Amino acid sequence: METIRELKPGIYSVGAIDWDRRLFDELIPLPDGTSYNAYLVKGKEKTALIDTVDPKMADVLIDNLKQLGVKSIDYVIANHAEQDHSGALPQILELYPKAKVVCTAKCRSLLMDLLFIPEDRIVPVGEEEKLSLGGKTLMFIHAPWVHWPETMVTYLMEDRILFSCDLFGSHLATSALFVTDERIVYEAAKRYYAEIMMPFRVVIRGNLEKIGNLDISIIAPSHGPAYDNPDFILSAYKDWVSDEVKNEVVIPYVSMHGSTKKMVDYLVKGLIGRGMSVRQFNLSEIDLGKLSMALVDAATIVIGSPTVLVGPHPNVVSVAYLVNALRPKLRFASVIGSYSWGGKMVDQLTTMISGLKVNILSPVVIKGFPKEKDFMELERLADEIFNRHKELGIIEKGGMR
Repeated sequence: METIRELKPGIYSVGAIDWDRRLFDELIPLPDGTSYNAYLVKGKEKTALIDTVDPKMADVLIDNLKQLGVKSIDYVIANHAEQDHSGALPQILELYPKAKVVCTAKCRSLLMDLLFIPEDRIVPVGEEEKLSLGGKTLMFIHAPWVHWPETMVTYLMEDRILFSCDLFGSHLATSALFVTDERIVYEAAKRYYAEIMMPFRVVIRGNLEKIGNLDISIIAPSHGPAYDNPDFILSAYKDWVSDEVKNEVVIPYVSMHGSTKKMVDYLVKGLIGRGMSVRQFNLSEIDLGKLSMALVDAATIVIGSPTVLVGPHPNVVSVAYLVNALRPKLRFASVIGSYSWGGKMVDQLTTMISGLKVNILSPVVIKGFPKEKDFMELERLADEIFNRHKELGIIEKGGMR
């Protein structure tokens, strides 16, 4: 299927739309599909292809290049070695035998290891090094850990286009070249950030400063539509990577026989009554992307679990591991749940999230079904969360902020 769209004269989107993909990395849900964006830049003297596509869609990229009558490619810019961007590189290099791959030194090593690209076909470039195509100049800006160590972004100086690779991306299959509905794209971009970029929040903040002085008219990421209003996504990212949290509590939980669910329901009601926004997630039926999104801005997480043997429910273990890996900017965490004869659930869960820079609030773990004294303990926890949020200044008088 032909997916050629023109960003500006001589600059084309030539990648592929994957309407039907529903899982990425065998982990990340793709409710709206995705795209693998590649861009062709034709200068007066040279032609460059910026990134390729997932290997299963190499034929789409090749057909698009043929439709444009591309007889030769001088450079393939590899912003990122991950296969959804570089997977079609072997076919492109075979089709265009004079093409050289331009990338960071770390990316060169990965391309050789992952795709067996010959070393003599690769030209490493330094920070802010420039490459002239004739009337169109590419400048390369290293952006390590966004979200692999070898990544870079490419800036087309004359046309003021930032080819940002995974940065600012969204897993969204759409026929639109540019953003047409900011609400939809905001949700998709936030999901993408939460699932992929959030662990590198502080590093990304530094990379945003790197590109802050560029005059950008278009941001062209490797997934999802391009932004002809760059301030929209730049502002969103500045908010997400900041240290500011919101008056929000996230409660992922599992309940096997109703005890933990009763506790969750009571705590949620108490938090709402105190003017806090709450998101609860039943881990028996969960979209991990939505949970990740909820963690982007939240100040507090309360993990709810029954005791299985002597520890937390396996679904809770999995999510605790994920939360620890995502490293959201949470400030507080606690545990609620139940047991029948004992266990070490709280110790195990707090150890699992030890990578988070959070204060652990006093847990509420009860024996059997919750009784009046247990509900009083949940009231205490609700008060403690409220007071901690108030100390942060994220609760305004009379309700939520």
